[in-house]
Order: sequence, then structure tokens, then C-alpha cells
Amino acid sequence: MMRLPRFTYRAPRTIAEAAEFLAAANGSAMLVAGGTDVLPNMKRRQQTPSVLVGLRGVSELKEVTAADGLTIGAGVTLSDVLEIPSLRERYTGLWQAVSQIATPLLRNMGTLGGNLCLDTRCNYYDQTYEWRKAIDFCMKKDGETCWVAPSSRRCLAVSSTDAAPMLAALGAVVRLRSAERERRIPVADLYRNDGIDYLTRQRDELLAAVELPASDGWRSSYWKLRRRGSFDFPVLSAAVAVQVAADGTVSSARVVLGAVQSAPVEASDAGQALVGTALTDATIAAAGELAAHPARPMDNTDFSLVWRKRMVRELVSYALREVRGDDVRELRRRISRAALLS
Repeated sequence: MMRLPRFTYRAPRTIAEAAEFLAAANGSAMLVAGGTDVLPNMKRRQQTPSVLVGLRGVSELKEVTAADGLTIGAGVTLSDVLEIPSLRERYTGLWQAVSQIATPLLRNMGTLGGNLCLDTRCNYYDQTYEWRKAIDFCMKKDGETCWVAPSSRRCLAVSSTDAAPMLAALGAVVRLRSAERERRIPVADLYRNDGIDYLTRQRDELLAAVELPASDGWRSSYWKLRRRGSFDFPVLSAAVAVQVAADGTVSSARVVLGAVQSAPVEASDAGQALVGTALTDATIAAAGELAAHPARPMDNTDFSLVWRKRMVRELVSYALREVRGDDVRELRRRISRAALLS
């Protein structure tokens, strides 16, 4: 049995109180909401905070406000996100992304904020303490070498959050709170392409809410590649959001890839190539080709990195076809193994 290391537990009732606990800990505290990522990591001694600040009792983090856009508290469970009225119709891609996270039991515990702050993953890192010790540890924890690329000067652990690529494609903003300030930044700016220091969120800050802009004229889709269809982390994901004008041409588009680097990657050339065009087979194929260029999958997750890069073209094409209105249910069954999401 793997046991948790010793720690002090704090149970704030408000966001302000949680921020005060973080400030007082001076960098030695971690936040825990559902605990589906942090607690297993602590058992494997990947993370050993001296203080855990529990957010389950902070009701402010569970609020959902719908107006022109939509604001979702970071403490809303993934299961409850799926139950937000009209989410599936207004932000289809987000509904699809959250639906494919883990299992129903884990979605009942895990939160939207927790998935956004999910620790980066790697075959050499996500092992027991004894296994990692046997290879002399790795750069991400206790060692000096990245075993994925031994000559690399930085950790190449991969970003495996499902929610972040889709929220970035939708132009969402996150609200961060500390004892001294509140700031709002685009979801895309929450991440660094660094397997160790992968978040721009400061140690004294907590993610309070996610703000989605109005969905008028926007269509979105999320496709995920994984070995097991029932549950698994992505080895590649494609998030697409397209705004379609009255004449059927694309007025704005974003394509964001997940699980190809240590942060979600926007394929900006692919999005820009769609603007001013109709979603024809030719423009969709061209966008898929452009999206593959910035993808840099490494040999640190499941499947061949060469095949995963090749699949970028396919997943982006599938997402754009779905946005266009094609019947992709059979593709969903074969690739995402989730026919209910079409």
C-alpha cells in the first residue's frame, strides 16, 4: 500500500481565506479539490507539500453564472460541468472534452480547475518511487537527466489536460486570486512549454473561475486519441473553434493541439488559413496539414511519436468536418470510441 506523506491540512471556507493560507505557507503548500491528481502524486512522492489547502468547502468556487457568456467556478466538478444547461449546444467542444476525461467516478470527484492545473505526465515520471529510484530518477523530480531526451536541458513531460486545449480554442479566460490581487489571463497564457514549471500561476494564487465568451456564431469540436476508449489520458487531442459568417465563410478560427508538448499548442497558421474560406474538403485538408507543423510529440507517452504526429492531420480534419455539419458518428466510434459525442 502506498501511503501519503505527512502534511498539515487547511480547510478554508472562502476564496480569500484559501489565498491567505497559500500566502502564509510561503510556497510550501499545494491546493487540493477532487484530489484525483495530487493525492496519487503524493503517494508516489512526486509531490510532497508540507501543507494541503482543501477547496471542497469553498462554495464560491462552485458557482456557475450564465449571461452572454458563461462563468464556471474552478471547483465545479467535471460531472456538474456536463450538467450545465445549454453547455452542449453553446460550447459543444467543451462538453465533448469534459465528457472524455477519465471515468464517471473520477469526474464526480475531479474539478474543472483541477484538470486545467493537471501535472504534466511522462512514462519515466508517472511511476512509483522505487521504480524511479532504480533509473536514478529523472529531471522532473529528484534527478538531473530527462530520460526521454538525455541531451535536453529541460523536462519534456507532456501536458495531458483535456479541458485546456478546448478552452483556449474557445477564447476563454481564467481568473486567478491571491491574498493581494486578482488577475485575468487567457487560458493559453496559463501554460509554459516546460515540463516542470508548466504553469504561470504563482504559488500564492488559486484558480478561481473560467470565463467563456459569448458563443454566438461559433461552432466547436474536440477529438481525443487514446489507447483505451473507456478512460485514458490523451496522447493527442485536437480542439477546434470556428466562427461562421452569414454567407457560410469562416470569419475567425482557432485550432489548438493537446498532448504534443508541455503546454497546449495553438496551430495559428491552420486557423488563419481557414479565415475567409468555406469549409470545403480542400480547405479542411490544408488546415490539417498546417496544424501538424507545430506538433512536437515526444517518446514519453503511449504509441509511436511518428504516428501521433501524422494523426494530427486526421484529428483536425475530423473536428472541422464535424463543425461543418458532417455525420461523423462512425468516425467517433472508431477513433474516439465515443459515439454519443457526435
